[in-house]
Amino acid sequence: MKKILLDENLPHPLANNFSSECEVKTVSGIGWAKKKNGELLAEMQKEGFDVLLTVDKNLRYQLNLDKFNVKIVVLRTYDNRYKTLVSHIPMIEQKIIEMSIDTKVIEIDLRK
Repeated sequence: MKKILLDENLPHPLANNFSSECEVKTVSGIGWAKKKNGELLAEMQKEGFDVLLTVDKNLRYQLNLDKFNVKIVVLRTYDNRYKTLVSHIPMIEQKIIEMSIDTKVIEIDLRK
């Protein structure tokens, strides 16, 4: 089972649309809303999260991701509203499950 954390920039109800293959929590739901990105990734690693799902395309350039044993999945989208994203959840989940062990960051372009 993949343990996924939804970043603050994604709608919380998305967490309810993943299958039983994934355990999904939100940043604010676990009380990490005020954490900076480095702190967030360190806490994720400590708590056993596998993936941060975000729309922050600059995160990969702001930190040395090799220091953290977590993966980043960046959604490229025109907007981050629930109604825009919810239909893509099965595909997003599949890409997360299929990520190779040595991959740190993938981008999923939903603008097509």
